[in-house]
Amino acid sequence: MGSVAWGPRGSASVPVMSRAADRLELVADPVRPTGRTLLSAGVEQSYVDVADPRHLHFEYVRRIAAAVDVAAPAGVPLNVLHLGGGALTLPRWLAATRPGSPQRVVERDPAVVDLVARELPPLPPQVRVEVAEARDALTATPAGSHDLVIADIYRAAQMPRHVRTVEFAAEVARILRPDGTYLVNVTDLPPLVGTRAQVATLRAVFADVCVVGDRRMLRGRRYGNLVLAATSRPGGLPVGRLAVAALRDPVPGGLLHAAALDTFVASAHPVTDDAR
Repeated sequence: MGSVAWGPRGSASVPVMSRAADRLELVADPVRPTGRTLLSAGVEQSYVDVADPRHLHFEYVRRIAAAVDVAAPAGVPLNVLHLGGGALTLPRWLAATRPGSPQRVVERDPAVVDLVARELPPLPPQVRVEVAEARDALTATPAGSHDLVIADIYRAAQMPRHVRTVEFAAEVARILRPDGTYLVNVTDLPPLVGTRAQVATLRAVFADVCVVGDRRMLRGRRYGNLVLAATSRPGGLPVGRLAVAALRDPVPGGLLHAAALDTFVASAHPVTDDAR
C-alpha cells in the first residue's frame, strides 16, 4: 500500500492508452469538450469534467452525491474513504463542494492510478490515493475514524465476492463513526438477485438501510445501477430528503425503505465469507 504523488495535468490528446493495461483509455466526450470518460476494455468506468468537478455525468454518481449532500450540512468537511477510485470523480466533487474534507481513495489497479494521474487534473492535497485491495485497507483502518465510506468496487463488471459479505460490511461499520454512512454502487440486471442479497447483507450489520435508483430498475425492468445507503443508527437515514433528491434527478428515481424494502428483499439471504 502506498500513496501516489500527483503530477501536472497531462496533454489534452485522447484517447490515451495505458502502457500497463490492455484497452484502458481516457476518451474525450464529443458533446462536452471538457468531458473525459475512463474506459476499461471498452466499458465506461468513470466520467470527469476537467474544467468543472461539480459536473456529474452518470446517474448513479449523482445519486451518491445526493446522499452525501443530505449526510451533513452543506459545505461541512467529511472524513471519507473511497473504496474503488476510477477517474476519481467523487473525490474531485467532494473537494469542490466540501473543501478541507480529508479523503482516502483505495484503488487496486495501479494502471488506472497511473493513467488518471498522468492525464487528468491534479487532486487537492487533502485527497490521498493508495494502491491496495479494499478489504486489506479496511482492516488497517482505525475504528470510528470516518464519516462516510463509498464503495464502487468492480472487477470484470462484477462486484468481487469478498467485498459483498457480512464480514466486509462489519468492517465498514467498525470504521464509521456512530452516525456515519455507507454508500454502495450496485450494478445489476433483472431480477436483481445480487442487489437483494446485498441489501440482506447490509441489513444483517446496519440498523437502517435503503435503496435508491431509477424506478424501472427498482421494478426489475432494466439493467443498470442502484445505490444502497446504510447507517448503524436506527432511523438514521434521512429517507425523506433522499426520496426528494431522487425525484429531482434528471432521471427521476424512487426509494425503497422499511416495509417496501422488506418486500423487495423477499427471501434473499445475507452473503457470508464461508458461504458456498
